[in-house]
Amino acid sequence: MREGSLEAPTRHPLEWQSPDFLDPEKLDAEMRRVFDICHGCRRCFNLCDSFPRLFDLVDNSPTGELDEVSSDAFPAVVEACTLCDMCFMTKCPYVPPHAFNLDFPHLMLRYRAAEAALGEINATARQLAQTDRNGSVVAPVAPLANWANKTSNRPARFVLEKIAGIDKRADLPKFNARTFVMSDRREPGQVNDAAPAFDKRKAALYATCFTNYNQPQIGIAARKVLNHLGVETKVAYPACCGMPFLEQADLKRVAEQAEKVSAALLPLIDEGYDIVALTASCALMLKFEWPLILPNHEGVKRLSQATFDIDEYVVDVAKKDGLPEGLKPIEGGITVHLACHARAQNMGPKAAEMLKLLPETKIDVIERCSGHGGTFGVLKPTFDVAMKVGKPAGRTALAQGNTHVVSECPLAAKHIKQEMRTLDANSKPSAVTHPVELMARAYGLVE
Repeated sequence: MREGSLEAPTRHPLEWQSPDFLDPEKLDAEMRRVFDICHGCRRCFNLCDSFPRLFDLVDNSPTGELDEVSSDAFPAVVEACTLCDMCFMTKCPYVPPHAFNLDFPHLMLRYRAAEAALGEINATARQLAQTDRNGSVVAPVAPLANWANKTSNRPARFVLEKIAGIDKRADLPKFNARTFVMSDRREPGQVNDAAPAFDKRKAALYATCFTNYNQPQIGIAARKVLNHLGVETKVAYPACCGMPFLEQADLKRVAEQAEKVSAALLPLIDEGYDIVALTASCALMLKFEWPLILPNHEGVKRLSQATFDIDEYVVDVAKKDGLPEGLKPIEGGITVHLACHARAQNMGPKAAEMLKLLPETKIDVIERCSGHGGTFGVLKPTFDVAMKVGKPAGRTALAQGNTHVVSECPLAAKHIKQEMRTLDANSKPSAVTHPVELMARAYGLVE
């Protein structure tokens, strides 16, 4: 057996329905096996706070080895994992097919599932995971909710922190009274029949809960770009992909979402539509996480093979069909954050690749974690850790000095901008968060 692993990483399905999955003794034994390997390697020390916490536990033990570390200390290591998958995808030499068979993120997920089975769950995080319910309830009162959620609204945020445990310093996403689905119905897209790709492709835009309820401008920009490229589009949003439930290790609920969404999208695939997800986390779920949770579900497999990330899809059209003329430079330069969940799709830096199609535009790239990690970046117990993890990305963005900071994960872009303002109060990056919005602007499709 060779030391390390030179083969492409492969991932085994999650055996979440097996009795062994939640067995306390077997779980503890696996935690100790994996932690001992990580302690001996330490290659992932700078990815997130899980590994420094683990290494501190070992180094501060009487023997300097894992045998003197109590299992009661393991939850702190698990808490700091944001399931970004970067240790598995970019750092670890012991992932399958290596005989050590190490999958740190999915082990953390297993531990959380065991905690949840014992009722050890964060009530606020569970409620925040109900994105469809929350979006539907808040949309009619979006202006009031957005007013209350402002960090400058100190009384409201003080109450929110005391009652719900959401840190009063955390920038929260705004809600929109008109969802993306509503906007699409009111203003259907017009396909550019002069584009090279005209009549060659059809794309069903999987709206995602964040685009639908919080930033419909991402969906509007994506639809306008694809229509301008000659791609016929249809908006589809049967339900959330379940990523917020995955963070809470509610694997049964993730499986239910996978079955529901795949059943709604498969007829579109039969009609010749490609499925295009508008945020990186959702594309990752459809492509990779669902097939690992439901490995024998034929519909999930078909959907996985038909799914593209929006930036990936634009680049694919550009390479295979060509682009219409008319792209203009974006003034002020662009910092492109390559989101962890985009990198975990193993498709290459598609956001940067897409924006490099723009003429005479300065493009800089950041390949560091933003620190956001979903609810991790807004809850009181983990907000400071999220800011610490994301500080290098914020510092790099400031040094690059560009007007625009975007990411395939809009929440990551938002978090980096908060990091920038924390580091430099005079920093004023633009409100644009997703690369496809700048593509639409470069074509003159949006203001």
